[in-house]
Amino acid sequence: MRTPEEKIRTRDELARLWRDTPPAALVLANGLFDVVHVGHARYLADARKAGDLLVVALNDDHSARRNKGAKRPLVPLRERQEIVAAFRCVDFVTSFPETSVAETFRRLRPRYHAKGTDYRPETLPSAEQALHAELGIDVVIVGDPKDHATTDIIRRVLGG
Repeated sequence: MRTPEEKIRTRDELARLWRDTPPAALVLANGLFDVVHVGHARYLADARKAGDLLVVALNDDHSARRNKGAKRPLVPLRERQEIVAAFRCVDFVTSFPETSVAETFRRLRPRYHAKGTDYRPETLPSAEQALHAELGIDVVIVGDPKDHATTDIIRRVLGG
C-alpha cells in the first residue's frame, strides 16, 4: 500500500508510469476538494468501485481561482493533495492548471470518468461529452445525492 506522499504524482509522471501497460480500467475523478466533506468521501469510495485504479485530479490553486473566484481555494493545493491521498480508496492524486480537465484526460486516457449524482451523461457540457466520445471514456455516476457542498459549509461557518 502506498503512503499518501507516494500517491501524489504529476500528470507526466503518471503518463510515463503507464506508457507501456496502461491500466485497463482506470477511473479518473476530478474537482477542487477544498473543504473535504462526507459527500467527497462517498464519491471517491464509489468511484474506486467502478474500476481497477482511481486517480483524482485536483484543480491547482490558479485554476480554482479562475473557476470559483478570488477567495478560493481555502486550502492550498499541496494540502488538498495530501488529504485526498490519505483516502485508502485513492490510488494516485495529481493536479491540473487548466480550468478544464480535458488535457488530463488526453494524457492519462482513463477508461471511466467519475461524476457526481448532480450529473447525468446527457447533461454533461457538450465539450466534455465530445471529449469522452473522442477518447472512448465512459461516464460513471457515483456518490450519494448531492445534498452537501463546500460552498454551503463555508456559508454556515461564516454565519451566512
